[in-house]
Amino acid sequence: MKKLREVIGYLIGGVLFVGLIPLVMWLASGMPALSSITLSRAILADILVFIGLALSVWTIVYMKRKGKGNPMDAFGHEVAPRTQHLMTDGPYRLNRNPMLTGTLIYLSGVALWLWHWQAWVVLIVFFAIMLFQVFSEERRLRRDFGEEYEAYCRRTRRF
Repeated sequence: MKKLREVIGYLIGGVLFVGLIPLVMWLASGMPALSSITLSRAILADILVFIGLALSVWTIVYMKRKGKGNPMDAFGHEVAPRTQHLMTDGPYRLNRNPMLTGTLIYLSGVALWLWHWQAWVVLIVFFAIMLFQVFSEERRLRRDFGEEYEAYCRRTRRF
């Protein structure tokens, strides 16, 4: 059952963050042709997409190996098994939310590719919603890891 919850957590995350949100951005932008883009903008958008996905995947793999858990903890509800260890190195040296940072970089690449203000509005709304998730998760981490988490917060930025 634990393995099934893990797989479901990864699938939900992948579908939501890599597929559904870019689809909403595209729909909100009026479904622009994806081929009408300048070469320089395409290169920059592709670089952002690659960096964002790479950071997110690195974080997921690191979380599984080091933290012995998964990223899917939605607004205080455990969707997949939570991490058992506080992670402060690997991608977590960069900031306290490297997966979300990677997702925001990825979605910025998508918005740059689409080149419509509506895509940026979707990105901003997504970020605002995710801030509530971040604050909820920080409360849980303070409860679970106490002073160890507080010390990590003092030396590492949220984003």
